[in-house]
Amino acid sequence: MAELKTQENDASVDDFLAGVEHKKRREDSFIVKEMLERLTGEPAKMWGTSIVGFGVYEYKYPTGCSGRWMMGGFSPRKTALTLYIMSGFSQYEGLLLKLGKYKTGKSCLYINKLEDVDRDVLEQLITLSFDHMKEKYSVS
Repeated sequence: MAELKTQENDASVDDFLAGVEHKKRREDSFIVKEMLERLTGEPAKMWGTSIVGFGVYEYKYPTGCSGRWMMGGFSPRKTALTLYIMSGFSQYEGLLLKLGKYKTGKSCLYINKLEDVDRDVLEQLITLSFDHMKEKYSVS
């Protein structure tokens, strides 16, 4: 069974974020890092070379495939600041209506800049997602 390429590592989160070329995305990334640390109580850790993750959960599929993954995180991509909302979005439709300007993928929330969204709503979304993940995966 293949191991995930993206693994938690000891690379410096601050060095990674300081190297983000896009000035606004770099500034927003430091704000999001502090926000996630405050909301989750978890330290920021690098996952692979371009994802900042918070917390860890262990999963096991019926096929027997198992692994460890971050409970949430973000990445300052070239096209958007991508937040990883691991619980998905289906249960948060009401919050998303109040969030502002964004796009979503399966568990990705794409934001161009923080000013495009309501930060209080974003914080609620992150908190609910982490609470959901802790409950679903019995994370202590």
